[in-house]
Amino acid sequence: MAHTYEELSKKTVAELRAIADGIEHEALKGHSTMHKEKLLPALCIALGIESHKHHDVVGLNKTQVKGEIRALKKKRDAALTAKDRVQYRQILREIHALKNKLRRAIV
Repeated sequence: MAHTYEELSKKTVAELRAIADGIEHEALKGHSTMHKEKLLPALCIALGIESHKHHDVVGLNKTQVKGEIRALKKKRDAALTAKDRVQYRQILREIHALKNKLRRAIV
C-alpha cells in the first residue's frame, strides 16, 4: 500500500505504529516506543517518501520569478563591488518584493 506524507501525518501514533509493525528497516528500530515526531520521519525513510509537504504556486510562473531573482542577485553583486549603495538597496527591495510575491502565491 502506497502512503503519502500528508496521509501519514494525519494518522494517530497507534496507526503509525501499526504500519511500522509490518516493515523491517533500521530506521524503525524501537518504533513501539517512539513518539509521533520521531516515528513519522523514520517511517518516511523506511518507505522512501519525502518527509516534507509540497506547496503549489498558484497564479504565478515560479520559474520566471526565480529567474528574475537570480538576475537581480547578479546586479546586486555588481552594485556591491561598485560601492553604489543606493542601487544596492533598491535591488535588495526588489528581491524582497519578488520573494514575498512567491510566498503569497503558495497554496
